[in-house]
Amino acid sequence: MRITEITYDDSKPVDGYGPGFFRLGGERIEGAVLLMPTGVRAWLGYAEIQPILEGADEIDVLLVGTGAEIAHLPGDLRTRLEEAGIGVEAMASPAACRTYNVLIAEGRRVGAALLPV
Repeated sequence: MRITEITYDDSKPVDGYGPGFFRLGGERIEGAVLLMPTGVRAWLGYAEIQPILEGADEIDVLLVGTGAEIAHLPGDLRTRLEEAGIGVEAMASPAACRTYNVLIAEGRRVGAALLPV
């Protein structure tokens, strides 16, 4: 079997997650996180949309990890993001982490807003 190492440019991959935390690029971060091409920061949840809108020109799609289970996003959140030209995909946080890693490995313009499991 041939194994190829993946490089992620400036984006940090999600190395792991657990109850209340994420491990990104080897660093453990407690609570919800926002991963954008410009960096990683704590995220206050659905009410904090401004940092995402400020980075709208840097991403084509935002993966929203809704926690341990998939859940519907608040309608106004989805509407505001789509009006800013950002595609929105809601999924359980574990699936969002895996999808995010695949997309950044492909060099895609993606962000992730992740609630912990």
